[in-house]
Amino acid sequence: MNSSNTKLKTRAEEETYVNELVDEFLTNHDPKKMDNVVFRGARFDAGLAWIHFPEGEGGLGMRPNLQRIIERRMREAGAEPTDPTTFFMSLAGPTISTHGSEEQKKRFLKPMYTGEERWCQLFSEPGAGSDFAGLACKAERDGDEWIVSGQKVWNTLAHLGDWGMLVTRSNPELPKHKGMTYFALDMHAEGVEVRPLRQITGEAEFNEVYVTEVRIPDSHRIGDVGEGWRVALTTLMNERSAIGGSSGGSTSKPGMGPISDAVELWKALPAERQNKATLDKLMSLWAKAETLRLTNQRASATAKAGNPGPEGSIGKLASAELNKAIYELCLDLMGPEGQIDFDYTFRRPELLSTDGSIHGPRYAFLRVRANSIEGGTSEIMRNILGEQILGLPGEPRVDKEIPWIEVPRS
Repeated sequence: MNSSNTKLKTRAEEETYVNELVDEFLTNHDPKKMDNVVFRGARFDAGLAWIHFPEGEGGLGMRPNLQRIIERRMREAGAEPTDPTTFFMSLAGPTISTHGSEEQKKRFLKPMYTGEERWCQLFSEPGAGSDFAGLACKAERDGDEWIVSGQKVWNTLAHLGDWGMLVTRSNPELPKHKGMTYFALDMHAEGVEVRPLRQITGEAEFNEVYVTEVRIPDSHRIGDVGEGWRVALTTLMNERSAIGGSSGGSTSKPGMGPISDAVELWKALPAERQNKATLDKLMSLWAKAETLRLTNQRASATAKAGNPGPEGSIGKLASAELNKAIYELCLDLMGPEGQIDFDYTFRRPELLSTDGSIHGPRYAFLRVRANSIEGGTSEIMRNILGEQILGLPGEPRVDKEIPWIEVPRS
């Protein structure tokens, strides 16, 4: 397959070129007749996995929003949808592509994309949530290995993970943003323990992970020693964009996503309950959902590379607050029926739904409480937008320049 695209000038030429590549690929690879893992592996090799990634890394170095053409064509050809449990490849993939060694790219990217290896995120700690740079998980160098001990928390689907994106404290004598190092952690290694955290939905989608004297080869260090904060920012920016886009703002058609649940419930109401005040509230939320959808489309269209900037915090903040309002209205529309027939039985989920819409309004009402916390709280998003987008003065930070070991902790 000829992947040369250096002479393409216009968007129309790019789209024509991508469609030609997909035509050629599907001529030789029928998703209805192939194993899904094999099919996705072939997509990776052809550069049709993440088109904005460099050649050889599952991409062709082209505009990221051209991926929509590929995904639409693949679905039309009968390809299986992406496994929801591989959500974290949208975080780990760009991080390894941007900061990983050539060996790491060859080792991790393809099995990550095919779904043969699933990833999870090991960032937050009991004492370092919103203040992520205050983390304490210790990593000490021992020859060609690192000995790591600590506790992580709120680790989504870690019970399914094969690899974890792990950020550690490698030098406590440096200021907190400078003494961090990033690793790929084998979740099956000796000393790694995953414990469930039961949520209000009855699920244990979240976990806490204990890492006790786990040996990690230096070859699994992503980025330079002490550069963990810079590497982690790539992960965090992609996380916020992924959550903001998948939580009600990524659909290509108006009125889809969480707001569709509210619309369907309104339509099902008897005429005597369809009052104008409720309709006005519904239409206000519909307009906000449409604004979010178009904002996310614009952000995608103007992206120049695979790693988003702080603008991703806009979609993350807006979707978190919007989803809560939508599902509050949904339960109001359901009346007393919304308070019954929900299964609170403890269970370990095999799927991920960031807004909960695939499980119905009762579940979603509970699940979206997490939207304003996961991936950075709404308060932190407002700080990022205020400081990095609007240029407002930052809040006082008295511990930014002193060694981490001297920062007071409770």
